[in-house]
Amino acid sequence: MSTDVVLLAGPTASGKSALALDLARRFDGIVINADAMQVYREMPVLTARPDAAAEALVPHRLYGFLSAAEACSAGRWRPLAVAEIRAAQDSGRLPIVVGGTGLYLKALTDGLSPVPSVPGTVRAAVRARLETVGAEAFHAELASRDPVMAGRLRPSDRQRLARAVEVLEATGTSLAGWQGRAAADEGFRFRTLLLAPPRDVLHAACDARFRAMVVSGALDEARAMRRLALDPALPATRVLGLRELTRHLEGGISLEEATTLAQAATRQYAKRQITWFRNQLANPVIFFEQYSERVRQEIFSKIEPWLLTPARPNV
Repeated sequence: MSTDVVLLAGPTASGKSALALDLARRFDGIVINADAMQVYREMPVLTARPDAAAEALVPHRLYGFLSAAEACSAGRWRPLAVAEIRAAQDSGRLPIVVGGTGLYLKALTDGLSPVPSVPGTVRAAVRARLETVGAEAFHAELASRDPVMAGRLRPSDRQRLARAVEVLEATGTSLAGWQGRAAADEGFRFRTLLLAPPRDVLHAACDARFRAMVVSGALDEARAMRRLALDPALPATRVLGLRELTRHLEGGISLEEATTLAQAATRQYAKRQITWFRNQLANPVIFFEQYSERVRQEIFSKIEPWLLTPARPNV
């Protein structure tokens, strides 16, 4: 028997967390995080994690459970999410997986191929090379050896660049080759919902939310992260707005300029998310608006009949 899973995707600031909360309250659900940055505990404001009031209303899983000094990945997150989905099923509750990290969502729905482990000596050598030559030259080196993976990655994506080279060094096979291999079917049946607000509405929401973050403690979080002096290759250092606020704290730019730059970066990220979701999600039910109480019942109506018809495909 398959396990029903609601999968809720959308760009940043589209209202996913509020919708997940309402869905969980209506359908006796458990909210499971699929946002790569909300797994870290140090930045609840900057990562827009659900607050204590939301967590008091319904169970939330895989939020803030890792230190920013650790590296999470789709491969690390997926088995944790699968375990939480099964735990929700065992307790008779509906698993609601919500997030804006496309690779995490795709890892859950399509599975991950088993890539052999990389020896620590190889990993250390690759990271040292990256630090020595810099991201641009490192990306160029990858392109000469593995143009497929280099074409998928930006030079600024240091974590995934290093991962691609590590796997190539350790196995002699491109990470793209490993990713193309078949993965196990967990027996989940997904109902995928996608929030895709109009660009002007989404941009306004991104701008307003970052200003609210600054008021609510984002600067303090950036200050605390700066004191940690983490490796810039760690995923947590890429939290939206962190780089700009850190530049302000170091005296490089004003707070207003940091806010403007962070808002622009957030808008650009939201645009990339929308493009990815439209091209990669399988058969989503798309709502072309920001989540609000006005569309709540319409969204509920897409879930209720599906839950009552176990044999119904995700269409």
